[in-house]
Amino acid sequence: MRDETHDWRGLPVTTSAPRTTAGINAFSEGFLAYEPRSVRVIAAAEADADAPLANAYVAMLHMFIEKRDAADAARPFLARAEAAAHATPRERMVVAAARAWVDGDLARAIAIGEQAACEHPRELALAKVTQYHLFNLGDAPGMLRVAGRLIDANREVPYVHGMLAFAYEQCHLLREAEDAARTAIRLRRSEPWAHHALAHVMLTQGRNDESRAFLEDVKDCWSGLNSFMHTHNWWHLALVQIEQGEAAAVLSYYDQHIWGVWKQYSQDQIGAVSLLARLELAGVDVGDRWQDVADHLVARVDDHVQPFLSMQYLYGMARAGRAEADAMLAAIRETAAAAPPISRMAWAEVCVPACEGLLAHARGDMMGTLRGLAPVLPRMGEIGGSHAQRDLFEQMALDALVRTGRLVAAQQMLELRRAGNPHSVPTLRRLEQVYGALRLPEQAARAWRRGGEASL
Repeated sequence: MRDETHDWRGLPVTTSAPRTTAGINAFSEGFLAYEPRSVRVIAAAEADADAPLANAYVAMLHMFIEKRDAADAARPFLARAEAAAHATPRERMVVAAARAWVDGDLARAIAIGEQAACEHPRELALAKVTQYHLFNLGDAPGMLRVAGRLIDANREVPYVHGMLAFAYEQCHLLREAEDAARTAIRLRRSEPWAHHALAHVMLTQGRNDESRAFLEDVKDCWSGLNSFMHTHNWWHLALVQIEQGEAAAVLSYYDQHIWGVWKQYSQDQIGAVSLLARLELAGVDVGDRWQDVADHLVARVDDHVQPFLSMQYLYGMARAGRAEADAMLAAIRETAAAAPPISRMAWAEVCVPACEGLLAHARGDMMGTLRGLAPVLPRMGEIGGSHAQRDLFEQMALDALVRTGRLVAAQQMLELRRAGNPHSVPTLRRLEQVYGALRLPEQAARAWRRGGEASL
């Protein structure tokens, strides 16, 4: 029988090899901290076929690659985890959750994760994975439910406060989100998920100057992170600069910190697509940057695992003028038709029409943009992604309204946006344009005076 040792949270681990426990700790804490050391668990699992937890974690690590064939890479490790002769109840739950994920049964994976958060609240890696599933399904209350079950057993752990902060923010509970994020940062200044959550709060509240100062202050913490967290926090800093009217300066951030860290990775790809799109909407010439992104998106033509990702893959391909965009849309339709029940409506009723609108926008067809995007904007939360990320689709619909002369609808949308972010330079410029076209010169002048002059 295998001996039991204990991991960094004091939980028993079935192994007699210190190297295995070290690998498990590297994954669990590194995963929460968004640090590359999480991959050390691979060597530990390869050296210890009988360690159920290490092998289950490696299976999950493969699934995070977010590719259609990720399950194939995960299955050998999952089979070893399931074949292990001895495992603790906590380890068995992790293995079962990994199996459900690999099999595409997200409802079961989430149910197991929620149960584990109740019974084993110090099992933080599985809780984080469960939040990830819920996030991709647009279930912010579920994210909060999971994090809330962890806090009493982990008050000294900054990452748990960061998990709680982002869940609060996605539920629009902004005061609670900020409190939790600041608690995490007090415990560990470099906690990147808390930086991310606080950036969301400040963006939502239009606190652009404060957000810029905060992110500039902590950006030194991002250099040792994995590609997603490094690029994504820089992406948030870029968003603030766009709101402040410094969109052209963002190109240097894009080139240095947002595109080029791991060009094959899904999250890096959509970060690049969404930032280039936002820059163009702000009037910036991005040069030939679409082409390099599209060179890496070609591999995604028939590789679709989440609607939120696929929508941006398609836009990037189409914006680069690639003919493969039509084949990609066809593959998205096929994926939607075969989607599991838990996500079928999001794929078929939201993603597919939205993709038709995005393809139209990329090709300059603004009427087609409105036909595809406008009806599904109220349901966009179903596809996953954050509020800040999904705002891109509202911006595209707004762009189409203005460019097709639907100025009344555009004015309504713009004033609602201004109410949430009173000093947004792109919004103020659009308002000035729209009020001018509506023959309301006084309102046009007032719109710009609200934010003070700034140049794009």
